Amino acid sequence: MERNCWINRRQSWIIPILACLLLLALVLPGCWNNSPPVSTVDANQQIDKAPEDLAPETKPSATDPATVEEPSTPLESETDPEMDKDFPYRFQLDFPDFPVGHEWINSQPLSKADLKGKFVLLDFWTYCCINCIHILPELKKLEREYANELVVIGVHCAKFEAEQDSENIKNAVLRYEIEHPVINDPNHEIWNALGVSSWPTLLLLDPEGNVVWGDTGEFEAKDVSAQIARGMAYYKAKGTLSEKPLKFDLEQHKVADTPLRFPGKVLADGTGKRLFISDSNHNRIVVTDLEGKVQSIIGSGKIGREDGDFAAAAFDHPQGMALTADGKTLYVADTENHLLRKVDLEAQSVKTIAGTGAQARGPWPGLEGVTAFSNIPDRFVGPPATTGINSPWDLWIHDGSLYIAMAGPHQIWKMPLDESEIGPFAGNGREDIVDGPHLPSTPYALGASSFAQPSGLSSDGKVLFVADSEGSSIRAVPFDTEQEVTTVVGSAHLPGGRLFDFGDVDGPPETAKLQHALGVTYVDGKLYVTDTYNNKIKVVDATTGDTKTLAGDTERGNTDDPPRFNEPAGISHANGILYIADTNNQLIRTLDLQTGKVGTLTITGLPNAAPEVTIQPAGFNEEVRSEAKNTAQSPVAQPGTESSKAVGADVAKANEKQLPLTSVKPADGKVTLHVHLVLPTGWKINPIAPMSYVLESTQQTGPIDRTSFGKHKLDKPAAEFDVPLTIKGDGDDTVSVGLRYYYCEDVEGGEGNCKINSINFNVPLKISTEGKTATVELKHEVEQ
Repeated sequence: MERNCWINRRQSWIIPILACLLLLALVLPGCWNNSPPVSTVDANQQIDKAPEDLAPETKPSATDPATVEEPSTPLESETDPEMDKDFPYRFQLDFPDFPVGHEWINSQPLSKADLKGKFVLLDFWTYCCINCIHILPELKKLEREYANELVVIGVHCAKFEAEQDSENIKNAVLRYEIEHPVINDPNHEIWNALGVSSWPTLLLLDPEGNVVWGDTGEFEAKDVSAQIARGMAYYKAKGTLSEKPLKFDLEQHKVADTPLRFPGKVLADGTGKRLFISDSNHNRIVVTDLEGKVQSIIGSGKIGREDGDFAAAAFDHPQGMALTADGKTLYVADTENHLLRKVDLEAQSVKTIAGTGAQARGPWPGLEGVTAFSNIPDRFVGPPATTGINSPWDLWIHDGSLYIAMAGPHQIWKMPLDESEIGPFAGNGREDIVDGPHLPSTPYALGASSFAQPSGLSSDGKVLFVADSEGSSIRAVPFDTEQEVTTVVGSAHLPGGRLFDFGDVDGPPETAKLQHALGVTYVDGKLYVTDTYNNKIKVVDATTGDTKTLAGDTERGNTDDPPRFNEPAGISHANGILYIADTNNQLIRTLDLQTGKVGTLTITGLPNAAPEVTIQPAGFNEEVRSEAKNTAQSPVAQPGTESSKAVGADVAKANEKQLPLTSVKPADGKVTLHVHLVLPTGWKINPIAPMSYVLESTQQTGPIDRTSFGKHKLDKPAAEFDVPLTIKGDGDDTVSVGLRYYYCEDVEGGEGNCKINSINFNVPLKISTEGKTATVELKHEVEQ
């Protein structure tokens, strides 16, 4: 049995095995949603239960809607017969507490005791899952609505091996801008203890630490809000509800902004010698030449869906792009807006051309509202401007049409460039890796092709190649619909478990394995693939499927030699060079196909996006962003070069403090820089926020030993610390010490309001035996 993202079981009354049953289902309101009805097992179907090797026991629990909504359930037996007659929920199960020793993100480790008095919403998720991504905005709504009464906790239960790594989860938390605590449950201990069987699953704990409600699948905030509101008065009357907000030290407050922020896709234009970069978490498109010099920026950087000129237009985490042959029009997959945008590069304007701005709840346009046999459409298409779409992830133009990797409904869609219609081109709407005809004769019908979160597109002119990420496969979709969809490399040949067949294996297609590949580009009979969770670039023979590693060694990193990546996603080709969106490194990397050499593109002339500061729930730590978010960024340092060792690109330079020339005399071959942050009265350094400094110099050589340059982490956060310099001669030299620091109000019972700031000391030194001191004071008065 397979475990994967959600199937909506509450609405799965009838499955379309036969056309007559499908038509009967159409007369039942609410049958259709963004996943197919499922009640039996077939090689074409996804099953949202866990494989037995991951969850050997599945017991009745609040995660099974049948146990929640039916009048007689196993959960009823758990109900205390002496339960308070005013108790607002139908059952009450004890939550066993979080295991000790698990890693936490966005928070110190928590226990039931820490959460006493709060409603707690447990969100079981994994960061690859599109359905899990879809509910994050709904969780944010709940966090705002019940800022003082509710704590959301993400329980991360990995599907892929790479997702077990807490550092990778931390990057996902930053990428998805998650503002609540997340516990890493790599071995599914919490998942199994509570009988969870699908992603996403929600469990609601009451202020007394009991599970009182649960559900699976995508949801709207109002559904959960009704459950919380249902018990609010009861727990207030009992005096067990605490409305004092909890405070968490979020990861987003520990990192400085970078010129690019989690770039998702890249599009190389060899003819126009341009590079289009979806600067996803800055909500903009950056246009550079092929050497990285910025030409223009499309989008204000603010999250929104405004059309207009480049400065006024707004996006929401855009991903894939496609360029017309004349180079004048750029199409953008505005992923989290669920829109397609059209960019006039000459007029410098942006226009919305498809989508309504709301996530489509079904993969078949025109099927919504159908209640009778006579109303079934012949073709499932609709007007682009009024047809909802669902997480468009990548785009490709061929023969006057735009092809869309529609990750949400697990399909490939098509829209003529005249914008006359839009609808599915391939995929039956079931999440799986199955070859066959492009589309089923009736929605969801078996025997047609199935995809699993398609995320990357490319083509040789005859076939559309698809990076089918959740199935770790590369698919081939002929433009000629008389031909069938096939799999170049991947799991379609397996009788079952296709969405869980992944790894890092080179070789023929029968044995080769990828792990959540997000990007693909075609060049001269070869497919170059970002093997995302393996941190590799692989090359696949487009005809035979033979696969081999081209660059990367599975280790997470950002060096050019040896070449290392950190979850690379987008990939494109121009003039013999691959351009790679190295997402978690916030970089664009290059790979020369002739020499095999990997490089890092220096982006020059790129101002900071000044993204909107996310408003946290009232009472949570209102840590301000680094002032680097309001100033221009420094160029990206090149890994593996002298400058990367000297330039601390990750330390903000917003606050520069120039010291006068100081004459120093080394003591025992050393000079000491004493950093002293003078905090306002009633404030202290945040004791749980890691603190480090970067030592660098603008000079290539000098009497100060350069081997000590780079980033240094303090043993513990402190307002005062020493920076030792090893001296190897006499003469003039200049160093700088850059750091970010986190400080909080020192209030009784814990920390109050917290802030983040930065300082960069520029320190010119004259080193000689005639110097008067071996210690230089670096003092900074911190503003409240």
